[in-house]
Amino acid sequence: MGRIAVIGAGMGAMATAARLAVAGHRVVVFERTETYGGAVRRFERDGFAFDTGPGLLPVPAVYRDLFVKTGKRPLEECVELVQVDPAAGHVFADGTRVSLPNASRAGVVTALDEALGDGAGARWGDFLVRAREAWDRARRPLLEEPLWPNWPVLAERDPYPSVPHKKLLRTRRAGTLAEVAAWELRDARLTALLESHALAYGLDPRSTPASAAVLPYMDHAFGTWYVRGGVRELARAVYERCLERRVEFRFGTRVERIVEKDGRAVGVELSADGTFEEADLVVAGVPPEGLLAGAGLRGAGEVPARSGGAGRLTVLLALRGPRPAGVAHRTVVHSVDRDGELERLFGERPGVPGAPTVVVSRPDDPALVPDAEHEAVTLTVTVPSGTRVSGEDVERVLEAAGRALPGLRDRLLWHEVRTPADNAEETGVPGGAVPAPALAAADGRLLYPSNTTRIPGLFAAGGWAHPGGGLPHAGMSGALVAGLIVEGPDFQGSQ
Repeated sequence: MGRIAVIGAGMGAMATAARLAVAGHRVVVFERTETYGGAVRRFERDGFAFDTGPGLLPVPAVYRDLFVKTGKRPLEECVELVQVDPAAGHVFADGTRVSLPNASRAGVVTALDEALGDGAGARWGDFLVRAREAWDRARRPLLEEPLWPNWPVLAERDPYPSVPHKKLLRTRRAGTLAEVAAWELRDARLTALLESHALAYGLDPRSTPASAAVLPYMDHAFGTWYVRGGVRELARAVYERCLERRVEFRFGTRVERIVEKDGRAVGVELSADGTFEEADLVVAGVPPEGLLAGAGLRGAGEVPARSGGAGRLTVLLALRGPRPAGVAHRTVVHSVDRDGELERLFGERPGVPGAPTVVVSRPDDPALVPDAEHEAVTLTVTVPSGTRVSGEDVERVLEAAGRALPGLRDRLLWHEVRTPADNAEETGVPGGAVPAPALAAADGRLLYPSNTTRIPGLFAAGGWAHPGGGLPHAGMSGALVAGLIVEGPDFQGSQ
């Protein structure tokens, strides 16, 4: 078996490393920072602890599979998974509130009918049925298989079975998520519920294809899970599994370039002293800029490397007083000015919206607080990547969060602000952008480059390669890259 150099210690890169090591390869991971996890990090102060990346784990089956395939101890013996219920609370612009149960279509329908009026639940339930059809059509090519050489088929065909809509005596089908909401849901609050799943990844619902219906469907079908101690514990468990498989990590080691010889990747050159580290294969778990610039793709060469995208403004709150019983783990406080928010996120003058949608995370976890008389809360707002954040911006976020956190100002001990610039420093992604999952249609602009490249011996893993961003997608990228290396170019995907 060969020696493999892995660049970066993000979740996709570590998932790749563990799978390759169990297949008998000697794997060395080069990470420019002093820790693992990529964007999955933790901030600690005065006995409080916060996830600074994802706060919940969708589709835990991806990591269950990783642990089954790489060792004797399953995922549940390495971390404690808790299915949160309700899945989410929502505070809409008109003040209406609703709590949606986890992974229960009937429960969601009932909750929406009671909160929004008769018929609202049925319309959302019918939408979920159509979203499931889109998921069934897109799941394998967009999550479980290497990117097809004939990828334009995915770019041209929207898997969402939209309902015909008559307008001006003409029959039309919804082509965007906003049209799905307007024509099929017909309620501003249901529209906000649907569009919030796109906004969380920095996707403009007015131009995002209807295929994005799979995003709320994944939450609904597979449930919403919390890792006790924070999602950083999942990163720790994957790191420790790598160590068990004798993966070598070199932290504080920046790779300057990927070395080619005779048209093939043969190792990496380190930044510190120009040392050449020989390798039979190289896996790059890094953003498309820099090391991967110009590498392109093999077999799917017309899909451009994706960059840019949205960032996240995160405000960490240390609160006096215990967490109230019965509150939702996650509450989405929807903007009172949808059009204004979309203009600030996607218009000509990008910035923090004046009335942003704020996701309020309130984990019921004693490990995150100094004692039972305090609460750790995280506020997350989608902003354009590279956005500079002012004190006034933070004040508006706190004001919006107050709609879900009564008495917030009186309870506040201190707060910590984390901007896209902080994410850029930790991950190396320009502007601190956060990649969205790959989606079908939209002429391929929401697809990602293949895991193989035009340079033999060089592979790409992580959120900026197929199948895109998000914890489950990062884990699946590891499975795809390992399969392509171990089984060869005829690898057809995980089963």
